[in-house]
Amino acid sequence: MTQLWTAESFGLCFESLNDSCVKTVYSPVIRVPFYLLFAITIIVIVFGNLWVICTISCFPQLHTPTNYLIVSMAAADLLLGSFVMPPSMVRSLETCWYFGDFFCKFHSGTDFTLCNASVLHLTFISIDRYYAICQPLQYHSRITTRVSVAMILVSWCFSAFFGFGIIFSELKIEVKRTEELHVACKGGCLALHGREIGATYSIVFYFLPMFIIVSIYSRIFVIAQKHVRVINNCSSTSSVSKKDLKATKTLAIVIGVFMSCWTPYFMCNIIDPVVNHTIPTLLYEVLMWVAYLNAVFNPLIYAFFYSWFREKSKLLYKKLYKLC
Repeated sequence: MTQLWTAESFGLCFESLNDSCVKTVYSPVIRVPFYLLFAITIIVIVFGNLWVICTISCFPQLHTPTNYLIVSMAAADLLLGSFVMPPSMVRSLETCWYFGDFFCKFHSGTDFTLCNASVLHLTFISIDRYYAICQPLQYHSRITTRVSVAMILVSWCFSAFFGFGIIFSELKIEVKRTEELHVACKGGCLALHGREIGATYSIVFYFLPMFIIVSIYSRIFVIAQKHVRVINNCSSTSSVSKKDLKATKTLAIVIGVFMSCWTPYFMCNIIDPVVNHTIPTLLYEVLMWVAYLNAVFNPLIYAFFYSWFREKSKLLYKKLYKLC
């Protein structure tokens, strides 16, 4: 009976191949609920972020530089849920990769590209909020629609260049390393974790941007406190609106949730080489899915903290209901 709750046995990913990877066969008692949980998570991510994109896109009054960045970040989460997570679900629960070597590289490159894009979007959002709170008189002249579009293009182009560049340039290194360890096999799809390059990637592409974001928001917090006191004493003397302050607070929550979800995964990438690559693969899988869950939270944060999002969502729902 106890065996039902653990891995039942071991097999091969491809029974007909001599160089097939070993497969851990989990009990249906484990696999079926997790398939259901992951499928529900993917559906929520896809429809939640699609709703954010549609809500902002359908109402011209919501077409602001900040909201353009929000829409673009929602697009990254939408792609994560629709393209990256379904194959990851199969890999995690079947412990094999059945989609070929090239798609393994393309899937991993897309995964890292979307993570990089989210980090860069959050960095640009923090810059947007800095000007809105710390230099409000210059905000509309400096953070224009053109500037916002440029930020979005830089985020995507830079992320794709380095995301796919790291993965595909690591092809020969990966083969060499697996041959040295005598674990080259069919049915595996290794990414950056468990290698020194993963630690470098984590520091340069995650922790460094997060340090910049936290530094900017620390400065914003100090200035925002002063503005709050001014608004409470005499609102007419303040050039920063309560709306801007609330938007900054909400976006700070978005950044905080992102860091809470992704930091444990990237910490493992840094620690693993130090402990001679002894961190279990299962732990990486768990932390990877915790990181993916971040894509669920953003639409919920907007719904809870943005009154304009709730109002426009109701209007959009009514429009769609009439069409049906």
